[in-house]
This record gives sequence, structure tokens and C-alpha cells, in this order.
Amino acid sequence: MTGTLVLAGTPIGDIADAPPRLATELERADVVAAEDTRRLRGLTRALGVHTQGRVVSYFEGNESARTPELVEALEGGARVLLVTDAGMPSVSDPGYRLVAAAVERDIKVTAVPGPSAVLTALALSGLPVDRFCFEGFLPRKAGERLSRLREVGQERRTLVYFEAPHRLDDTLAAMAEVFGPDRRAAVCRELTKTYEEVKRGPLGELVEWAKDGVRGEITVVVEGAPETGPAELDAEELVRRVRVREEAGERRKEAIAAVAAEAGLPKREVFDAVVAAKNAAGAAPGPGNGKGLI
Repeated sequence: MTGTLVLAGTPIGDIADAPPRLATELERADVVAAEDTRRLRGLTRALGVHTQGRVVSYFEGNESARTPELVEALEGGARVLLVTDAGMPSVSDPGYRLVAAAVERDIKVTAVPGPSAVLTALALSGLPVDRFCFEGFLPRKAGERLSRLREVGQERRTLVYFEAPHRLDDTLAAMAEVFGPDRRAAVCRELTKTYEEVKRGPLGELVEWAKDGVRGEITVVVEGAPETGPAELDAEELVRRVRVREEAGERRKEAIAAVAAEAGLPKREVFDAVVAAKNAAGAAPGPGNGKGLI
């Protein structure tokens, strides 16, 4: 008989949110794999429980190397409990490799449902919750971040992101650039903790709010793209979309073609909008009136 892998959700802030089954699983597990063993000790003290099984670390740095060891324990009949610092294992946290390896070997995988920053932020955001997608952390480099955002620029589902506080202002600025400053969003900070805060508003306003610095664990929820028809996209919006694509590394010809396809318009109409914007800014069009760009 093989064992069982148990994924256990842990509190994202308030220890009182710990699911009742968590204490039971901590006590009965043969092996407890924890993202941070020090955090695990604090959790068990707060819950008033004692782990009877072996405790091992399981974090990003050793996840690949430690997975075969845990799979071996599971194949030997052990009950392995996986916990992260906060929230559900494998959701932007260690766990996916172990789950995939267990599933591949027909080992039972179950879960202790618990708090989730993704769902909590989504529920508090005030934005549509009927359809959403979780995008995790954005790339740290500006160009890669813009490219990733551009991939979901026309996504109509509500978007949920994790972000580090020291990168929040840059991320919000990039979102305002790609999605537009009027797109609604919510920045959820320190969820379920003493200084919980949910700041809601257009991305342009949130950029200004975040400039002075924001502390704590951050989850950002962004409204999906509106259902717009070609007639609803004015010249200014067409030019903005072309500019976003160019800044992300696309050549102007390809950017214009892509924006035209998105908007359901002829490429010439988008091109004319770009040329008019350049003329209005005092810049001359490209060689041959820019016709080679189309």
C-alpha cells in the first residue's frame, strides 16, 4: 500500500483562520515537509500541537532534489503533509513538482482546504468574480513584465497577481500603460492581518497612491478588458496600443498589424492614427511617408 500526500492550507495572516483538520494532520503525519521549518514551529506552537513525524524543509531551492525522497516515503506507505508559509501549497509556492510526481505514480493526493490570498483578494476587490485567472508574480525585468501584461491585454476575465511591495509602483505603472489608466483595480495588502487594507480605484490613481511606498504582502486584482467593438476604439487608444507593443519590443509594422487585428480594423486606419499622432507631436513620418511600415 502506498501512502498519501496531503496538501494543507495554512493561515495567510490570522492564526484563527487555520482549518481544524490542520492540527490533526500535523500530529498524525509521518513526514511534514515545510517551506520554512522555523515558520512551522511557530504554527504548531500557536495551534498547541506537536508533530510526531519527521520534519524536513521543502522550498524553492531544494524542491527538485527533495521530491524523489518524499516520493520514496510515499511509496513506502508514509503519510506526507506538505505546508507552505501561508496559503495553499503549489499556488505560487512549492508543491507542484511533488504533486505531479505523486500523480504519475498513482499515489493518493488529498488536501486540507484553507485560506487563500487569491480568493480572498478576489472576493474583497469589488470586481467581477464569475470568471477570473491567476497570473502569479510578474517578471522582475521591465521589458519582460510589459510583454507578459501585453499577453493578457485583451483578457476579459478578472486578473489576479501577487507582487512584492518594493515593486508595486513599477508594476501598477506598467499595468496602467498596457491596460489603460482607467481600468479598475484593487490592491489588497496584509489580508486578514491587523493592518489589512484594500485600495480600490482606476490604475492611474493607484499608481500615484503607490509612489510613496506600500508595505506588506500584496495581491493585485485587475478588471478584465471591456467588450468593445471597433467603433469604440478611438485614435488615441489605437496609438496607445501600438506604443505599448513597440515598447515591449515589437517592430512598428507588426505592432500596427496586431492592433488592427485586435480592433477589427484595416491596417491603414491604425497606421493613419499613428502618423497623425506623430505629426501632432511635431515629429515627421518615416521615409516615403511611412508607407513601408504597412
